[in-house]
Amino acid sequence: MRWGGDVSLRHWLDKPERPVEEFECLHIFSQIVDIVNIAHSQGIVVNNVRPSCFYMSSFNHVSFIESASGSDSGCIQSSSACGTRVPLAEDNEEDNDRNVGEGDRKQPPFPMKEVLLMETGWYTSPEEAAGSTSSIESDIYRLGVLLFELFCPVSSREEKSRTMSSLRHRVLPPQLLLRWPKAASFCLWLLHPEPSSRPSVSDVLQSEFLAEPKDKLEEREAAIQLRERIEEQDLLLEFLLLIQQREQEAADKLQNTVSLLCSDIEEVMKHQSVQGNNGNTAAESLGSRKRSRPGCQTQNAEEFDDNLEDAQNSSIMPSQAQGSLLFKNSRLMKNIKKLEAAYLLTRCQPVATIRPLGRSFSRHSPVSSDGRGSVVASERSSISGLQPRAQHVVARQTGWISPFLEGLCKYLSLSKLKVKADVKQGDLLNSSNLVCSLSFDRDGEFFAAAGVNKKIKVFECDAIINKNRDIQYPVVEMASRSKLSSICWNSYIKSQIASSNFEGVVQVWDASRGQVVTEMREHEKRVWSIDFSSVDPTLLASGSDDGSVKLWSINQGVSIGTIKTKANVCCVQFPLDSSRSLAFGSADHRVYYYDLRNSRVPLCTLVGHSKTVSYVKFVDSTTIVSASTDNTLKLWDLSACASRVIDAPLHSFTGHMNVKNFVGLSVADGYIATGSETNEVVIYHKAFPMPALSYKFNTTDPVSGHEMDDTSQFISSVCWRGQSSTLVAANSTGNIKILEMV
Repeated sequence: MRWGGDVSLRHWLDKPERPVEEFECLHIFSQIVDIVNIAHSQGIVVNNVRPSCFYMSSFNHVSFIESASGSDSGCIQSSSACGTRVPLAEDNEEDNDRNVGEGDRKQPPFPMKEVLLMETGWYTSPEEAAGSTSSIESDIYRLGVLLFELFCPVSSREEKSRTMSSLRHRVLPPQLLLRWPKAASFCLWLLHPEPSSRPSVSDVLQSEFLAEPKDKLEEREAAIQLRERIEEQDLLLEFLLLIQQREQEAADKLQNTVSLLCSDIEEVMKHQSVQGNNGNTAAESLGSRKRSRPGCQTQNAEEFDDNLEDAQNSSIMPSQAQGSLLFKNSRLMKNIKKLEAAYLLTRCQPVATIRPLGRSFSRHSPVSSDGRGSVVASERSSISGLQPRAQHVVARQTGWISPFLEGLCKYLSLSKLKVKADVKQGDLLNSSNLVCSLSFDRDGEFFAAAGVNKKIKVFECDAIINKNRDIQYPVVEMASRSKLSSICWNSYIKSQIASSNFEGVVQVWDASRGQVVTEMREHEKRVWSIDFSSVDPTLLASGSDDGSVKLWSINQGVSIGTIKTKANVCCVQFPLDSSRSLAFGSADHRVYYYDLRNSRVPLCTLVGHSKTVSYVKFVDSTTIVSASTDNTLKLWDLSACASRVIDAPLHSFTGHMNVKNFVGLSVADGYIATGSETNEVVIYHKAFPMPALSYKFNTTDPVSGHEMDDTSQFISSVCWRGQSSTLVAANSTGNIKILEMV
């Protein structure tokens, strides 16, 4: 018998630790009696009422199978034809094998033949032992033996033999007599030595011994079913309560967001009312210039103020203003979810960490694409001069508005990257023209390119833009003994440029003469990055594969300080307003920020990238952006560096591809430019985590002249022209383009 679908009846009976539960024993016994009753009603003698011959499937159906030993003991005999094998079920060995569990075949309690031999003796009635044939009364005797086994678990095989031997003489264990007196009495009745004194099957079924527990069993089963239904209802209730809790939390969060929006709308309205007296003046001073600017995608200020006043008077909601500029901007509507997330993230930042518009630091004066100064900057300065006291009061109350509004306006005001010029300067003598680094000089007049062709080439930016030539020649070309990894112009000395190479050498060049001024050879391996301090033009930093950052004084030609790390240093960067601090990125996936007055331990460590940090750039004095080969850029707030470890960036910028190459990073006026291994230049704004603009470098087929996509190429370097909207970018084939945001 398979009890619970897992354990044979013989295996279950021979477990000494088996808990004796009366209702279980009686349930099994009743099932077997029912089967014997069915057999007897058909005139069949069941000659094998033994545990090894009963198996219960997972559906609690009981069937008879023949013994695995192949003996004739496993048969059913007819009272009219004694000794004739009459199988109750089809004699199918394949089905029998499927009924025997894997655990029974692997770990039987006793060898099968020994069990069968012992059971044959235990279950043989006295009249059969005397030589008589099996009869219905013999089956009753066997039922008594089975009932005894159900109620008497044994601890060992020897004890089992002794107990069953005593049972032949109707001697029952004391524990059975004490604990189960009714079962013991009923068992002795079934085991009566005189066949005629034994009860019939109908007597067994109608006996109080089975009837009363059967009623209790039905009550118990009903109680169990009721409890299961209650448990199911409890499970459903818990599920519904959990869903209710989650939805309530979402509703509370949504309610908080709506409340936040209402308060922000009110604050913006107040902000407008404070500037109301000066709005018309500002509109008149700026309106003509805005209308005259080509490609501008904003309304003039007068029309904006008129529409705003009408909206305030009529309480127009955004859902009714479908014709506004906001809803006409396809890029905004496409990224509305991301912009919403960026707004909520910005809104939830502490006011102390949000810096007002226009407070970012820069290396240079803002320059436009023509190098003569930024019109946008002059317009902003004219606005900031209006009632500074009132603006200061509003800024304290609504510190989040300025950075988000700045990002939103810049995001909406630009539509694409336009190619201003192609710098066709392929070096036919070199098999590879990969540009590793680009850099503009102090005034944004010249830019230099350097890479694996071992040359530093200096180009005049405006001359390239204004003169449409097939081949662009550098104004200065300087040759190095090794492949170049990085270059950087001195922000004070116009003609001075520093370089680093694959041999670990740092050099300072005089571009006006095309000669090396200083050469420093203290690094043991390749130097990946160098950077001049904007505050101290004599201070230079370099990071190397030897795990060190070195500080150099170009007047001395030797290092004046060293920071040792455990991993390769891939990039170094000074803050824009200080020479006392330094940030660098490492192959251990971290960014370290040091106070150079105490270089023993980092001031703070930025943890969040999952691969090598390839670039770090300061956006302003307390904000830094890092690039990694984990496909992300991350924006960090260094004002929280008192905690020593910063593991939560302000933003994670995604949208470009970067998994193995250095693709460049440059920052200007809140815009972040990076390359991509899809051969694209990607532009982000610091306020939003998704790309604002992108431009793909395509390869021109020399035969057909058609543009084609080369998946092996990638952008290798980018550099902004000061704080303007112009940048220069190069890819892995040496193709250089001057791009402008429009």
